[in-house]
Amino acid sequence: MWITIHIVVEVDAMKTIQMTIDETLLQRVDQTVEDLQTTRSAFIRLALEQALRQYHVRRLEERDEIGYTAVPATASDIEEWETEQEWGDEWNGEK
Repeated sequence: MWITIHIVVEVDAMKTIQMTIDETLLQRVDQTVEDLQTTRSAFIRLALEQALRQYHVRRLEERDEIGYTAVPATASDIEEWETEQEWGDEWNGEK
């Protein structure tokens, strides 16, 4: 299943790159490009943007993990938020 994603990227200048890719992967890319009615370049640009976003998120998660490991949450930290998780019958009745 594909989800349509609209990304607006301001590009000052495009650079041409050369890459090595195995034949099987290239065939899969070409089939996907055909299905999406786009170009290899556009598809690969989108894939690279997504990979960079995922990398950034992983780095943030690693930083959070290091922070929470260094200073773990205490029971009182958690207790303060327990009431926020209770929606109550009033909210459930609206559904």
